[in-house]
Amino acid sequence: MASQQSLASTLPRALPATFMKEITNDFSTDQELGRSVFGTVYKGVLPEGGGMIAVKRLAENEPVPFGITFETEVTNLMALKHENIVELVHYCHEAQKKVVQHNGRYVIVDVTESCLCYKYLPNGSLDKHLYDTSSMINWDTRFKIIKGISQGLHFLHKDLNLDMERGPLIHMNLVPNSIWLDDNWVPKIADFGLSRLFGKEQTRMYTVNVKGYNGYMAPEYLYRGEISTMSDIYSLGMLILEITTGEKNCAVSEDRSARKFVDNVHQNLKTNEQIIHKYPSLGPNGLQQVRACIVIGLKCVEVDRNKRPTIVDIVNKLNGKRVPILDLQA
Repeated sequence: MASQQSLASTLPRALPATFMKEITNDFSTDQELGRSVFGTVYKGVLPEGGGMIAVKRLAENEPVPFGITFETEVTNLMALKHENIVELVHYCHEAQKKVVQHNGRYVIVDVTESCLCYKYLPNGSLDKHLYDTSSMINWDTRFKIIKGISQGLHFLHKDLNLDMERGPLIHMNLVPNSIWLDDNWVPKIADFGLSRLFGKEQTRMYTVNVKGYNGYMAPEYLYRGEISTMSDIYSLGMLILEITTGEKNCAVSEDRSARKFVDNVHQNLKTNEQIIHKYPSLGPNGLQQVRACIVIGLKCVEVDRNKRPTIVDIVNKLNGKRVPILDLQA
């Protein structure tokens, strides 16, 4: 294990494109770990028994997060040090010539090979486990994952601006495939391809370029392009409801905010009796945790952003503290 860690740590931060192709077997589908909005993640096998890393290959010439240079993005991501944030260890950003066909002729164009390399997490992304009835995650693990994601988001929204004297980092893509799990089921927030870094006094911004997954985008972002910390809270709420119930948020074009899913949770798990019926094997403490998560999830997905709790409220409630906005009945 020591030799694996030493090889990964002694590699340069900036790696050549040829090395990226070598360790992923030329970005083979056999080594694909998952897909995200901006690219595909591959297992990278380091030479000489040096272990593995996760390589996210960005789409060619894709705009980078924060709307700034790739190098600055990498600096920002490498500064995110938290137990529940995936760790960026290496990157590749190399201009290349490529022959393509255009109007029946072959032409040479400039493309940029961009990869972000993270610590490899053996349990993969949350979506691979969340709805698998053959190997259901037990409640203690689910609650651990919910708390970990919330603590990671607390770091992005609250702690980051204290450490770096700037505003919050809005993730904008909290979905099951952007939550990675280590071998102890500790969740790590990944995939910052849509994130926005706010100024110190900034509370919201607007965009006309709305991107994301149906069912996880807050209504004010989906329909007005409004971005704030409450955008992430809405997505977190959907994640919490899915993790708690084990049911998939099946948003469709006619219901892009997945209100039918929310209504079903509200109706089917509204009372203590309904919760006990769904989770008959849990003790009083476990049932109290389930109840708290349902209340938190439903409050997070309020259509009115002003009715949603802050990440501080959520973390406090998950830690058993009284929080007025979350002590109300769902």
